[in-house]
Amino acid sequence: MVKFDEADRRILMELQRDASLSLDALGERVALSRNACWRRVRALEEAGVIAGRVTLIDPALVGQGLMVFIQIRTREHAPDWLDRFRSATRAMPEILGVYRMSGDLDYLIRARVADMAGYDALYQRLIRKVPLADVSASFVMEEIKDTHELPL
Repeated sequence: MVKFDEADRRILMELQRDASLSLDALGERVALSRNACWRRVRALEEAGVIAGRVTLIDPALVGQGLMVFIQIRTREHAPDWLDRFRSATRAMPEILGVYRMSGDLDYLIRARVADMAGYDALYQRLIRKVPLADVSASFVMEEIKDTHELPL
């Protein structure tokens, strides 16, 4: 874990909300000079705390309005199967996250598709690439909270 002070914490909170802020605007929000902000942001980037900057896109406005969580159980746990699974899921742009889980569930996939037909196409491509024992899906009906901001 990287240690940072209150000024770093304020910078990180502001950048999580809006990474497009100019150094002048950021400095004004966190009560630091432009140069002080620049030095701190660079240090946070070099330490890996700031891993990247992105633009968040409204999924519905680009035809990806349906979020689905896909629960997967597998009979195989061999390294070669996992390599195939990793390659297959990483190659599918609809898949936003893949998580190896503890408990009864082996893997959880978070994906965005246009509609049920889009989900079915994703499902068909996935099962052609890697054998799965059990696949079930849950479709998001309402997004109550969805954020990328970490509590600092």
